[in-house]
Amino acid sequence: MSTFTGALASPHALATEAGMAAFAEGGNAIDAAISAAAVLTVVYPHNVALGGDLIAIVRTPDGIIRCVNASGWSGAQATAERMRTRHGRSLPARHADSVTVPGGVRGWEALRSLGCRISWAQTLAPAQRVAEAGVAVAKSLAHHIADPENADLAESEDFCRVFRPGGRMLATGEVLVQPALASTFAALRQQGPDAFYTGALADSMLAHLGKHGSCLTAADFAEFTPEFTEPLSARFGDLTVLTSPPNTHGFAMLRALRAIEERDVADPLGAGIGTLMRIFHHGNVLRERRLGDPRLSDIDTHALVNGALGEVAELGKHPGPVLVPHGDTVGVAAADSDGFAVSLIQSVYHAFGSGLIDPGTGVLFHNRGTSFSLDPDSPNVIAPRKRPAHTLMPALTTRDGAVRHVLATMGGQGQPQILTQVLLHAVAGDSAQSAVSAPRAIAGGQVDGATADSVVVEADLEAQARESLHASGLSMVEVPVHTEAMGQANVVFVDAGAMQAASDPRSDGAGMVAHYPRGPLTGG
Repeated sequence: MSTFTGALASPHALATEAGMAAFAEGGNAIDAAISAAAVLTVVYPHNVALGGDLIAIVRTPDGIIRCVNASGWSGAQATAERMRTRHGRSLPARHADSVTVPGGVRGWEALRSLGCRISWAQTLAPAQRVAEAGVAVAKSLAHHIADPENADLAESEDFCRVFRPGGRMLATGEVLVQPALASTFAALRQQGPDAFYTGALADSMLAHLGKHGSCLTAADFAEFTPEFTEPLSARFGDLTVLTSPPNTHGFAMLRALRAIEERDVADPLGAGIGTLMRIFHHGNVLRERRLGDPRLSDIDTHALVNGALGEVAELGKHPGPVLVPHGDTVGVAAADSDGFAVSLIQSVYHAFGSGLIDPGTGVLFHNRGTSFSLDPDSPNVIAPRKRPAHTLMPALTTRDGAVRHVLATMGGQGQPQILTQVLLHAVAGDSAQSAVSAPRAIAGGQVDGATADSVVVEADLEAQARESLHASGLSMVEVPVHTEAMGQANVVFVDAGAMQAASDPRSDGAGMVAHYPRGPLTGG
């Protein structure tokens, strides 16, 4: 009998408990991350659901690191011409046409193929229990139920059935019970992941989406498969930093780290943060102009990461203040002493996604398709069976082949910036908890009222950093300390086998590390 160590951080304490229970039952970091993610679909539905996507990066004990891209595709009938005829210049956020095939469940299946230790049924059991028994509404969920941005859902039968029972909004601490979702988890546990994409569950979901105008078909669901890809990577000091390739914007993190080194940016979180934010400002422009699905568009990934750093995007060339979608994503970070490490990101995109919830299955559907462009010249223009440009981007670092940092966050367009700042704090010697708790700055339209030329700063950002930002030419928008919109980062740090796990104070989460006796066990 040997001793085994498992570490996990997530944005909700119950999800972290589920992940740690998977470790205790003999599971590894893959099992734990999936179990935590499944519980999050129950307790954090404003940010994640069974009807959303997944992108993850996984390190296995043999040292191989892979990305799992389970971002769903559009329907075979989803042409740009059809969508322009229906909707004009852009896809609406709250419409069935914004729903692409949900990739998350297939993503869990793909992750398990890399080395699970406990059964599929065991992994999903906590999610079923929480959906059946109910859960106290978390602070973040209650905020988004009441958020005026989501007032458009007040007349939605789907939304009110779940989140406004009896016509009254659920508040913090009140109990959210989801019997239909519990039944779906029971079916998935018994029948496996195929049950989500074919058969009675899929029929129910497709019927509900079709009722609301979706062009998705049974074939679109049944034929969807995730993609295993090589991660993007770059050296930063003595670390190798790895993240997801297009259709995600992971390139922006690597580009920024490269710029810090090549341009010798001193104190990039203090006196040099203005330079860092201009680097990200340019990265945001590149994302909008050049990112898409490399399977169907010509995407020069090498140029995105390694292109000339001397360019600086002009200020004043972008629209004025924008309304920013609240809600977003969940990030789970997990690692174990066997050498598994997982950064798993799942999402419904806008808060509560499309707002559509199938009453037969309890599945809430994302609205990731609203990321598509309807501009025929854009690499991100919608097309049949295409994946939209994606904000989800897991990341991890290694040193001499061993895992050093497992990084995951929500934060929409700001994810590369959040992860970069967390990593810079880590490299400077901060603990995991200090790194995720530190004040942040994010270039771009991160909150309502900000523009592409803004930098959003938390109120406790130090004076020297503010002076640097003022000199950068970007306009500052201040938000309170630990504002949720500035990201919910969850991390595991590993140093000579010792692990730290930390969850962002901007969330309802927890990070835990525990040690277990471990004998042989075969997953099922």
